[in-house]
Amino acid sequence: MKSIIQMAVGLAVVASVASAEEVAPDAVVFDDYGAVEQSLTGVAGNVENGIVIMTNRGKGNCIACHQVDALADYPFHGEVGPALNGVGGYRTEAELRGIVANAKHTFPDTVMPSFYKTSGYIRPGDAFTGKAGAEPLAPLLTAQEIEDVVAYLLTLTD
Repeated sequence: MKSIIQMAVGLAVVASVASAEEVAPDAVVFDDYGAVEQSLTGVAGNVENGIVIMTNRGKGNCIACHQVDALADYPFHGEVGPALNGVGGYRTEAELRGIVANAKHTFPDTVMPSFYKTSGYIRPGDAFTGKAGAEPLAPLLTAQEIEDVVAYLLTLTD
């Protein structure tokens, strides 16, 4: 009987994950302050993958601009953006999701890239060809990668 219950619970979890729909970059709803209440995937973020994205030069590379003391083992922290120490203690999940997806909704003059955006760019380039890019462009991070980064940032509370 116990194994039947465990199987039913497992199937329910798989079904809920399978039914979770990803929010397209152009369908993300930002509030007046740039927060995004709705998860972009309906799936909880993975903290460990959030660390990988934040420190990987081929992905988010957040530490290139932000100081994060908890990631001190990874070199070359930047000072362009604010330090992220304790950010999970003073920003909500919705605020962090909005800032990571497209910080320009919260801070219009920021130089932070819009990580979950596919259109509305000013003169995008086409890789290293020297030619103009054509929209829609692929977002820099996937919806799940945004959720993973947010999950990690929420752990930075002190």
